[in-house]
Amino acid sequence: MSENKQGEISVTLKKSIHGQLASIASSVRGLGLRRRHQTVTVADTPENRGMIRAARHLLSVEAR
Repeated sequence: MSENKQGEISVTLKKSIHGQLASIASSVRGLGLRRRHQTVTVADTPENRGMIRAARHLLSVEAR
């Protein structure tokens, strides 16, 4: 049988969320990022991609 494994995405917070809209800051926090230069690995889902898209000007994204 085929394995239904989702990919992963590495996301790094490059700029501070200070001064951003609350919705953008919430998206960054929802990805699990708390401080600058922190990197997290998240599942490649439509929900996570939406949060990444909302804050793409603050993030660095790399497929794994």
